[in-house]
Amino acid sequence: MFRRIIAVASCGVVLAGCSEPTGVGTAPPPTASPAPRPMQARWWEWATTEPVDTNPVADRTGAHCARNQPDDVWFLAGTFGGQVQRRCTVPLGVRLVAPAINLVSGDETDCGSYMAGADGTVQFDGVEVPLERIEHETITFVAAPGNPVTGTSGKTRGIACGLWARIDPPSTGEHQVHIHGKSGTFAVDAQYTLVVTAASQSAA
Repeated sequence: MFRRIIAVASCGVVLAGCSEPTGVGTAPPPTASPAPRPMQARWWEWATTEPVDTNPVADRTGAHCARNQPDDVWFLAGTFGGQVQRRCTVPLGVRLVAPAINLVSGDETDCGSYMAGADGTVQFDGVEVPLERIEHETITFVAAPGNPVTGTSGKTRGIACGLWARIDPPSTGEHQVHIHGKSGTFAVDAQYTLVVTAASQSAA
């Protein structure tokens, strides 16, 4: 599900603004709604927000899986290789998103070779979930200092790829999610027990 970044291209963005004079009584042009961020960019930003002690990818038990989760989706993580079992409490009404295997790199050729050998499955309560195969997507995310995922910090631009599962919001109660992925000699196996509760119960 997860592989360390092979190469990361960090970039600073310089914005140059300009304006033209408008006539009296001329209404400003309508403001377009910002385009939604790619899910891969959101996942990588989530995965790189915490240092090693509280990072959800390095987490062995699920104690930190709730850190920095957005309101509209619940991200699941793999490992840096090997097996892990986690138990998490998840609020009711949010969709689950998890990569079976994924990569981000500053070298455009890396995703091609990585995805050529990529294979994986995600099971929800014993039923295999269809995976979306993303071969190549340019993303930008912000990584926090000290994170074990990239080892870098700041605005990062890279090419992302992977096998992704999107699971409809599960009902209350316990659910099992089993994530398995591999590419070449790299393999992960993450098993989650998710306890889905209403917001008031989760807050308690």
